[in-house]
Amino acid sequence: MVYKLLSEQPERYQDAVIQGIRDILGLASNEPIPSGAVEVVKMGTTVATNALLERKGDRTLLLITKGFRDALRIGYQNRPNIFARHIVLPEMVYEQVIEVAERYTAQGEELIAITSEETARLTQVLQTAYVDGIRACAIVFLHGYRYPNHEQQVMAIAQQIGFTQISVSHEVSPLMKLVSRSDTTVVDAYLSPILRRYVDRVADSLTEGTETHFTKLEFMKSDGGLTDARLFQGKDSILSGPAGGIVGAVKTATAAGFDKIIGFDMGGTSTDVSHFNGEYERTFETEIAGVRLRAPMMSIHTVAAGGGSILFFDGSRYRVGPESAGANPGPACYRKGGPLAVTDCNVMLGKIQPEFFPHVFGETGNLPLDSEIVQQRFAALSAEIQSKTGDSRTPEQVAAGFWRSPLTKWPAPSKRSQFNAVMT
Repeated sequence: MVYKLLSEQPERYQDAVIQGIRDILGLASNEPIPSGAVEVVKMGTTVATNALLERKGDRTLLLITKGFRDALRIGYQNRPNIFARHIVLPEMVYEQVIEVAERYTAQGEELIAITSEETARLTQVLQTAYVDGIRACAIVFLHGYRYPNHEQQVMAIAQQIGFTQISVSHEVSPLMKLVSRSDTTVVDAYLSPILRRYVDRVADSLTEGTETHFTKLEFMKSDGGLTDARLFQGKDSILSGPAGGIVGAVKTATAAGFDKIIGFDMGGTSTDVSHFNGEYERTFETEIAGVRLRAPMMSIHTVAAGGGSILFFDGSRYRVGPESAGANPGPACYRKGGPLAVTDCNVMLGKIQPEFFPHVFGETGNLPLDSEIVQQRFAALSAEIQSKTGDSRTPEQVAAGFWRSPLTKWPAPSKRSQFNAVMT
């Protein structure tokens, strides 16, 4: 059975997954799911992906060996576009950096121990950050993956103060190379709290009112495997949704007799392209949304813009994304007063025909896409462009121009609520 809901529609439901289960079981929106009605729920999510792309994770503090506070900013000095004259560095996801006077050698010799004076200083600065509202911290020390004693000492201080999310590198990414280990640990601290809140909300809804039977909840990891909800971490969730798309595409294609496919997954903010030639392709190191990660995940290449990527005219040029309208309010055609987005371009150009698109819009959730508002908004935008530049273009030409525009920042996977397709 296939059932479609918008991923976000707060005026009708709090969570699309739970509402979908209720609808299929014929339950009211506020009615608890009966005990034993659902044996297991297996799902992928882009909650963490979206938070990383839009930089909406929890406020995070980085504690690192003294002298290396800028290690993540400096990175590896890679130049993907070697002839670019203007280098735009991605925004760091941590808010503050605290250097710790400690040091192990690569052979395990303790060069600088964490003294009582350093412990007192760390307690004070961590307490200040805690009072300021920061609840997540990442602890990464030189050679800490192999000699974790100092990381454990500082973790104990953070626990005593009350930090609710403490990610330490020797647990999150116990491998050499400071920069990628640090990035992975910081991302875990940055995303795990928001992921945990979402997982807990889904789990609570599944177990509400149950006493004898608990629904098993599993989440798709970035590597395509499933894990229990209680073990689902930020670093393993970045490609949770896209990985599920690849697995689904492969299963569908195999059933149709194809064993070599190119997967095309268009979502709200990006399009994910994958390749299958008889076996799943995985990678261990990757860069997503300007952040380096070292964790097993599907090999997915993210290109262009997704259906929810917002269209901008800055007075001289067309811009697309990376900001996304998501599903709430969504593109203008979603009937919720949203901005013009790539989906609206497709509606304007006839690439999307409302009668063949799911009728899940409007206050009652049963209306088609609104093509009239799209035409009105593009007509207004065409007039604005002409008044500011003197360039006369039809609304259709404006839509086509935006449709072909590249992203203005790095592409990255995010909200996918519109298409899952297989190109063979």
